[in-house]
Order: sequence, then structure tokens, then C-alpha cells
Amino acid sequence: MFVLVGNPNVGKSALFGALTGRYVTVSNYPGTTVELTRGSVEVGGRRLPIVDTPGTNSLTPSSDDERVTRNILLESRPQTVVAVGDAKNLERTLLLALQLLEMDRPIVLALNMWDEVASCGASIDAGMLASRLGVDVVPTVAIRGEGVARSRVRTRVTAGSATRLRSSARSRRSRRSFRAAGCRPARWR
Repeated sequence: MFVLVGNPNVGKSALFGALTGRYVTVSNYPGTTVELTRGSVEVGGRRLPIVDTPGTNSLTPSSDDERVTRNILLESRPQTVVAVGDAKNLERTLLLALQLLEMDRPIVLALNMWDEVASCGASIDAGMLASRLGVDVVPTVAIRGEGVARSRVRTRVTAGSATRLRSSARSRRSRRSFRAAGCRPARWR
């Protein structure tokens, strides 16, 4: 099984839909039911389970949705976690991704809304970011299937290429800022 985890409103459900072919109705406002969405994706003739978790800002839960996400990570021991993040808000994305790495979970970092980075006048060196973090980094535009249509997320998750860092490497990488990871600051419009 693999699990999609990310902050609210970063396109986790859109990526889930692109991977599974299922449309997911999502509500991100107080008082909505907190649920996991389950599906499967076919890769290489095998059906693999996938879970879309509620958006979370931290793995130290302060709400029911964050508790549900943390519990699925602790209780199910997923094969791989796809950390889905808003490419325009890399600092926020990396804060959660580093928490996932500290949980000693193999992850693939999907930087969603990649197309919006250039429109904001910014640039991210995904190769440098992958090298510095020690994980696969996949630029995606989930609503158009980019980064998914070429099966990059699928292949990296199922081929077992997701990275599990050693504890010493994890602590070194946790101290690095996102700017040192190949990001060049830009003026946001």
C-alpha cells in the first residue's frame, strides 16, 4: 500500500484521481467529515492499494484530520508515502516532508502545481532538491496528469525506489533550509 500525505489544498485528491481514475469529492472547511479515500492503481499488471489522507499541517496532531493522517502512517506501515506538496510553497511542503522522513518512511516527494511556479517567477531545481534530501522528487500538475501520465510517480513508488534515509543522514538533512536545497527566491505576485 502507498499513502498520499500533504498539507490541505495541495492537490492530493487530484493526484489520487489521476493515479486511480476515480473522482473524489473533497471539502476543506470546518465541520466536514474526516475520511480516508481508498482505491487502487494498476502498475505492471498488479493492483496496488492507495490511500488519500486528509490534509495535515503537522504529524503532531492538533485536530481530528491530522490525527487520522498520523494514525494511518503509524498503524498501516505503508510501503511508500507520496508526500504531495504545493511547489509554490516549498518551505511548508518541506516541513511536512522532513517530518515524514523523521518517521523513517520511504517517501517520494511530488511537487504539485509545478506549472504555477514559473508563472510566479520562481524556479526550483528538482534534481538538486532530490540530491540534497536523498529522495525522489517528481514535479506534477495533477489536474492535467503531468508527472503522472508518464507514470513517474507510479513507477517510483512501485519500483521500490522510494528512499528510506539512515538516521544520521536524516538529522543532517533536517537541518538544511529549503533555500540550500536548490530553490531560488522569487518575488511572489
